[in-house]
Amino acid sequence: MKPRITVITVGVDDLDRAVVFYRDGLGLKTEGIMGAQYEHGAVPFFDLQAGLKFAVWPRASLAHDSGVEVSPRSPTEFSIGHNVRTREEVDQVMQQADAAGARIVKPAQDTFWGGYAGYFMDPDGHLWEVLYNPDLMPED
Repeated sequence: MKPRITVITVGVDDLDRAVVFYRDGLGLKTEGIMGAQYEHGAVPFFDLQAGLKFAVWPRASLAHDSGVEVSPRSPTEFSIGHNVRTREEVDQVMQQADAAGARIVKPAQDTFWGGYAGYFMDPDGHLWEVLYNPDLMPED
């Protein structure tokens, strides 16, 4: 398998709330909800870095499309890592997420591996890590 991941999709319980959180609260760019004319089709895509999109899709639609039953939420199934260039930027993003309605589950702090990181949950319980890793600097 060649790594060609272009979209990361997470299931949400309230599509409009998720759009407000990611677009208005975190400032991710989107053209809004598209595909609403189709049953199980309404989905917004948010721009991440070049070639990568983030989508939120109603959990029922994701279950319908995949053929998997809707299951209880579990924030420890995965986390999304948002790597930044400085410790101060970690604090800024954590404050922005908090103001947008995220639940801070671990305030930013020094890590055992030599970085600085904190965790928040979005309104649907998805776990995000905001981190500064001096050995893994993001390109701008």
